[in-house]
Amino acid sequence: MTTSTHDAQVRTGGPVMPARPVVLPVKMARSRKWVDSGARWFVSLGGVLIILCIMAILVVILAEVYPLLLPPRAALHRTFESKSGVANLAVGIDEHWDTGWMVTARNVQLVSWRDNRILETLDIPALKQAETRTACVVSEKLIVLGLSDGRILPIEVGFNTEYTTDEQQGLTQRRMTPIGKSGEPLKVGKEARPLDVLAYRPHEKGTAIAAATGPSELALLNVTEKKTLMGGVTRKVKTASHDLSKFGAISGLLFDEHGETLYIGTSSGRLIRWGVEDIEAPELQGEIQATTAGITAMGFIYGQRTLVLGDERGAVSTWQFVREQGREVFAVKKLYDFQPHEAAVKAVTANQRNRGFATLDAAGVIKVHYATTGQTQLTIAGHEGLRSLAFTPKGNGLVGGDASGNAKLFEVHNPHPESATWSSLFGKLWYEGYEKPEYVWQSTGGTDDFESKLSLTPLVIGTLKGTLFAMLFAIPIATLSALYASQFMHPKLKSLVKPTVEVMAALPSVVLGFIAGLWLAPVVERILPSIAMAACIVPVLILVALLLWRLIPIRIRTRVKPGTEVFLLVPVILAGGLLALVFGGVIETGLLGGDYRLWLKNTFQIVYDQRNSIVVGFAMGFAVIPIIFTIADDSLSNVPPHLVAGSLALGATRWQTAVRVVLPTASPGIFSAIMIGFGRAVGETMIVLMATGNTPITDWSPFNGFRALSANIAVELPEAHEGGTLYRVLFLAALLLFVMTFVVNTLAEVVRLRLRKRYRAI
Repeated sequence: MTTSTHDAQVRTGGPVMPARPVVLPVKMARSRKWVDSGARWFVSLGGVLIILCIMAILVVILAEVYPLLLPPRAALHRTFESKSGVANLAVGIDEHWDTGWMVTARNVQLVSWRDNRILETLDIPALKQAETRTACVVSEKLIVLGLSDGRILPIEVGFNTEYTTDEQQGLTQRRMTPIGKSGEPLKVGKEARPLDVLAYRPHEKGTAIAAATGPSELALLNVTEKKTLMGGVTRKVKTASHDLSKFGAISGLLFDEHGETLYIGTSSGRLIRWGVEDIEAPELQGEIQATTAGITAMGFIYGQRTLVLGDERGAVSTWQFVREQGREVFAVKKLYDFQPHEAAVKAVTANQRNRGFATLDAAGVIKVHYATTGQTQLTIAGHEGLRSLAFTPKGNGLVGGDASGNAKLFEVHNPHPESATWSSLFGKLWYEGYEKPEYVWQSTGGTDDFESKLSLTPLVIGTLKGTLFAMLFAIPIATLSALYASQFMHPKLKSLVKPTVEVMAALPSVVLGFIAGLWLAPVVERILPSIAMAACIVPVLILVALLLWRLIPIRIRTRVKPGTEVFLLVPVILAGGLLALVFGGVIETGLLGGDYRLWLKNTFQIVYDQRNSIVVGFAMGFAVIPIIFTIADDSLSNVPPHLVAGSLALGATRWQTAVRVVLPTASPGIFSAIMIGFGRAVGETMIVLMATGNTPITDWSPFNGFRALSANIAVELPEAHEGGTLYRVLFLAALLLFVMTFVVNTLAEVVRLRLRKRYRAI
């Protein structure tokens, strides 16, 4: 008798008849073969389609992100030949690149760039009486010229655009009305000295004027105009002169947007900041050695808070008036040094759409920079003779005038300057108004001159932070519960518990987020010390209960059905929770001054936010537990029974068998369960969105919130302009999520296969 026959007789109690082979009809065998083959192809096709869908999603994301990687470029678009032979002091063009203007030392010319012809020449009488020495562009349509006889001349130039619609044809036509008029010349100083350096700033109370009437002599003027009852205008001019010989020769002047602060550059490279609300007694607010060479060009970028300096050696730098860390003291500080020119910087012009600016040197080389990132993004060379420079109204071009009266228009393609470098997306940047470089995500603001802050680092840290706290809560509970359910729990009880846990996975995450944000967060805030005490009291009570259980006679213990002992721990856990509530209140009152939040702030400078990482850990951990529990329980339950039987037969206890035999054997599946839960936590959106303050910070404290990549995409993508920088950066955030989950799943599979290979021989 063979061994198998003997075993069968032992199990059944008698001889076993040999089994007859099952013979299927030919027709049924063929049909089953076709069904099996069709099912195999159907499943394979479904898998291929899933892979193709994932690849299609990846292609779409990469297509939106790719333009961020393209370098900016510029090219000469058109040249205007005026043949006047007189140098252009200032140039400008309309937003459609149709018409423009050029200010020379003789007149103002309104020109057509499309036809390369002069539309109109406006003669300015004051220009015929004195030679123009310098020019200062102070706004989009206002040019102020300093004359050789000591007067200043404001000239308004530009175009008014009107659109008319033909109702019959349904066509819209655009009409450009040229503007070209000069104000009354204003005398500066007592003597007719040439004005080589000039600053001019209209503001709410009037007009602030500063002019260098000598190498170290500064004239300040405050001009106010009032309308009379008869409809006329009276002008009141207040003047004051100051000697700046202790600072050196004046080489640059620039007012802030309110006309209350004057920045003075000197030929020795010093930068002086003067408060000139009272022009007779100006206040020295700061002085610093800004450059090693004389300052030759000064300008503000869009927003009027960051100052650009260029010197005679070609160096370009940006500066801000910021508060020193920990002190109520303000000082002018350098933000960035940009790629230098090889010749002296002669002009600075700001882009009126973002934080970009351009500089022009004496050799005609143009460099385009971006102030937020501190990067020089473009260099346009080979155009000697350029003397003036200005951005087009939309910031997509540059127009420059040369010493022969000609002008050149450059097309600049730089749609995403805010995210052109790795450091701008993941590094620390020094933003306007900040005391130091920081990681900041703030994509929108309340004003047009808002500086976009698109660092993805706070979002990545927030994603990892939320995942960490969720997994710290979910992994111990899920894995230990699965171990108990598979190895110790009574089968009837398990048949109730496991489906209940699996049903938990069906709860919508938006419901969990709603409950966590509106109910759980206030509860945790009230009893946080008690929760901390419960983490200590409950395990101690469980150990005490175990010791007491061991003291009970075995004849009584055997009356409890094996695998249902867990019910005996329910009152112990409830008692531990009640004790924690009592002791938590006592500790908060006696040791923490009655309010643990004030104690945290005063002792550790930690601010407690109601919606914080602890709340997210509870809520998101609750969502992850069913996934980890189910997969881990299946892995533990599928461990071959002969391994358990062999361990028990050798004298090992149930606990030793579970920990040293079952757990290592099932470790590949448990690891996969944890990684799947990790991926679920990384991609969670609604819980993170509703249960945190949704604040993009880089603090790892559990007492404050964060903003995750997924929540950020859900919040900002509907409002992002399609094709804009924010839109593409959000797709980059989606790509990061894709890469993170792909890497985690790949590593999980590699580790799972190695663990499986290691424990296969058991």
